[in-house]
Amino acid sequence: MTATAFLSVSPKVEGSMAPEIAKAVDALDAFEVEYETTPMGTILEAQDVDELFAAAAAAHDAVDADRVGTFLKIDDKRTVKQAASEKVEKVEQHLGREARSGGERNR
Repeated sequence: MTATAFLSVSPKVEGSMAPEIAKAVDALDAFEVEYETTPMGTILEAQDVDELFAAAAAAHDAVDADRVGTFLKIDDKRTVKQAASEKVEKVEQHLGREARSGGERNR
């Protein structure tokens, strides 16, 4: 089984959220998840949903703010083992190119 998720932790703070988001991302290292942080959230990948829930809860708890909104969207493929990168590769095969716009602004 492969479970992937999109995690977005949004602390209500004055100024930049980056220091608190860094705490949330750092908390993920204590779990058996692979992750990639994007400008809008973090993609998680684990062997089961229990590990995703535990990692997301730890990320949420790591934030020091009076108010924190956390969004977790899970894709639990129960009959097929497929890495998150494979999902992107399949889309790119249909596109016939990378699934991103070109140019230096993406690097």
